[in-house]
Amino acid sequence: MTQLLQNTLYLLTPKLSVHRDGLALRVEQDRQIKLSLPIHNCESIFAFGADIYISPSAMRLCWEHGASVCFFTDWGRLEARVEGVPQGSVFLRAAQHAAAADPDLSAPLARAFVAGKIHNTRWLAARTARDSDSPTDRAELEALLDSLARILRALPSAPTVDDIRGHEGQAAALYFESFRIHLRPALRERFPMDGRNRRPPRDAINCLLSFLYALLRHDCVSALTAVGLDPFVGYLHAHRSGRESLALDLMEEFRPWVERLALTLLNRGELKPDDFTARDGGAIELGEKTRKAAVAAYQQRKAEEIAHPLFKEKVRHGQLPFIQARLLARALRECSDYTPHLFA
Repeated sequence: MTQLLQNTLYLLTPKLSVHRDGLALRVEQDRQIKLSLPIHNCESIFAFGADIYISPSAMRLCWEHGASVCFFTDWGRLEARVEGVPQGSVFLRAAQHAAAADPDLSAPLARAFVAGKIHNTRWLAARTARDSDSPTDRAELEALLDSLARILRALPSAPTVDDIRGHEGQAAALYFESFRIHLRPALRERFPMDGRNRRPPRDAINCLLSFLYALLRHDCVSALTAVGLDPFVGYLHAHRSGRESLALDLMEEFRPWVERLALTLLNRGELKPDDFTARDGGAIELGEKTRKAAVAAYQQRKAEEIAHPLFKEKVRHGQLPFIQARLLARALRECSDYTPHLFA
């Protein structure tokens, strides 16, 4: 699969090759031309997997015209970023740091991340309510939907980042109080859960969520780095040494997507209570076999396609953090609003 979105060329299919053709890039597979792209229409190339070849002359054409070439593993970890002498990224990072230091600029960004998360949390809860056969479960989920809607309506009037964090914390607490309802009734005793806990997780559901969140976090770090942003300088999450605050910000709108995957694995019986191991001190861990199964399911879900609401094109779920990172970079450059991805 080859796709051009936001002037970024995505190379997603093994054995693609990219060559220079005058002032254009020619993408081939098995000696068949798949795409010819003028270099002035390309800002970057994202190549996923080890079986994609980009010729030296094609890379030279890219860096001569300010386009970066990023190489990722199949599962989305950034391995290398090739570009010429940096020209514009310093201005992007300057804008990023300036926004982080200015409450009037950081609050709207933090608000957008939280709004995206709450909207997508309601999306997940509404799906479960629609599919539930239990009037009691539906009533509890509908009450949750109403509460989340009230928080969402109050969010625009939250003046500071601390106020926005308060709304996010309130929404998360309500959401995880009802999280057990997303499980089939027969599984609720086998997978008990008392709210969100971590460091270490003390039940199987929290253990699985923490593991999948970690995979998502790596994808967000890769996406931000690939577009030239500093993953450590964020807006919603406070700065701490070693904390990738901007990656955590970007993760917020995608957490419900990961949570849905975790619930699917449990509800379908693909993961069972015996797949989780209790350690001394109450920590719950995933075994090696279970980690592999979770990673495989995560990669499979990333390969699924949806119609993107802004671009009206089919994209893979795995492309969404990269698309959002570019939208965030544009918002910072242009001092414009950031639009989170909203699942529907």
